[in-house]
Amino acid sequence: MKKITDNNAAASAKILIFITFIIRLLIAGFTGLGIGESYYFRGALQFNLSYFDQPPLFFWLGGLSIRIFGLNTFGLRFPAVILFAGTCWFMFLVARKFFNATSGFWAVVVINLSAVFTVPVACWFQPDAPLMFFWMVSVYMIVLIMFPPKNSEITKRKIYGLWILTGVTMGLATLSKYHVLFLFAGVFLFAATNKKQRHWLSHPGPYIAVLVTFIIALPILWWNYQNHWASFIFQGSRAAEIHEKFKWHFDWLLRSIGGQAVWLLPWIWVPLIVQLVKSYRLRKISQSYSFCFWTAVLPIIFFTIVTLWSDLQYHFHWQAPGYMMLFIPLGFAIEQNLTALTKWRRITKRWLAISAGFIILIVGVVGTHMVTGFWQSYGPKWVVSVGGGTIDPTIEGVDYKDLGLRFEKEGWMQNKKIFAASTRWWLTGKVDWALKGKKEIICFNQDPRNTAFFVNPKSLEGFDAILISRDQQYSIDADVKPFFDEVTQLPDVEITRGGITELKLQAHYCKNFHVSLVPREDMPLYRQLTGRLPF
Repeated sequence: MKKITDNNAAASAKILIFITFIIRLLIAGFTGLGIGESYYFRGALQFNLSYFDQPPLFFWLGGLSIRIFGLNTFGLRFPAVILFAGTCWFMFLVARKFFNATSGFWAVVVINLSAVFTVPVACWFQPDAPLMFFWMVSVYMIVLIMFPPKNSEITKRKIYGLWILTGVTMGLATLSKYHVLFLFAGVFLFAATNKKQRHWLSHPGPYIAVLVTFIIALPILWWNYQNHWASFIFQGSRAAEIHEKFKWHFDWLLRSIGGQAVWLLPWIWVPLIVQLVKSYRLRKISQSYSFCFWTAVLPIIFFTIVTLWSDLQYHFHWQAPGYMMLFIPLGFAIEQNLTALTKWRRITKRWLAISAGFIILIVGVVGTHMVTGFWQSYGPKWVVSVGGGTIDPTIEGVDYKDLGLRFEKEGWMQNKKIFAASTRWWLTGKVDWALKGKKEIICFNQDPRNTAFFVNPKSLEGFDAILISRDQQYSIDADVKPFFDEVTQLPDVEITRGGITELKLQAHYCKNFHVSLVPREDMPLYRQLTGRLPF
């Protein structure tokens, strides 16, 4: 590889972005949807102003994409792949503005070597890709305003134009994910704590941007107004949730910190934390470091600290927008190390080589196994139980094609008086994707999430249902049987990969769907059948 300099850094960044873009297109097209993606996919079929647990933009983009490329994994994921390519380019531009072009190149390199960004954010059908893209575009716009070229002035007209564009991109970021609130707060704190930037607090521009953002975000507000603010209450409760008597949970805090390290890869997470501390220390003498600090620290600290009292479980990617901002100073640190005639030059080269080798190996092995299942025949079985599970976790990223074939074989797909059902929101998504949304589907659970808004259960009264579950007999007895005259177990559905059965799903035939004779106010389904909103 030729030496990266300021003269060739931009061209090299474009080549890297293009190569990773092509690789991700292959991943998008040949691997199955994960649990979250399957759960979200129905939203791409049904246009709504907003949705229960996420703002609407990525649903809209996915819906547009599948109408172009077809209802397949490539179609759903294409927007994420192309948006992350754009994220990388705008990261390069911001790093070049703050430091130099070489720093921008290395920032792009390292974010592509981070586990949580290189596939989950950059490839999966989730709201993170548009959030990251419009977050970074907004940052670039703000940087153009607050960091003008030396010895030059920006015209008043251009300043207002940039603030309006910032409002547009911030509005689109708001339509992507609620995390954008931290960017608003971070920019405000940056301006408030820096004497040279404080004049923006009294300038009309930022407030025009906020107004434009508010106008673009109106679909979210209107949908929530019509649905008793369900989305805001749901997301807010996840951070404020307290189980019974208040108690500090340092085990949850440690799990969150460890999870973030694993998701980013520990040897990348540590340098990012170093840059967070460095940015804090230099915030008063360097505008660039100050901006990176204030736009990074809030989501990282907030979503980590709340785990002391709220069980956020395994949502370790919620801090990702903050970490994304730290790749910018990290790129500069790498550039400095590689140009220094010290031991750090050698260490940094090895660190980059090992990081690249690891991510290529892991993505290659896991991706190949997800498609072929070769590990079941050639790899040690103990790997499956490392996480405490009893099944290969990668099967969750395999489409349940055998389930679709079973529906076709039994004639259930053709029978318009039969709908599909499940007992968990995540399994409902997998079933729904296997059937490609061709059957109405209901989640029989107290926590159906988005699925409660996609089907009007009253229109299915008197119909039969095929219920799919996974060792959840208690839920069937308590949450399903009261809504039917009769529930009969059928032969299991075997989910295979590479000719090997890796998972068995329980199937039940449920006759005559009706409102439960036993009041179930805890179930949104019961509320809908009795003429009310689900939440």
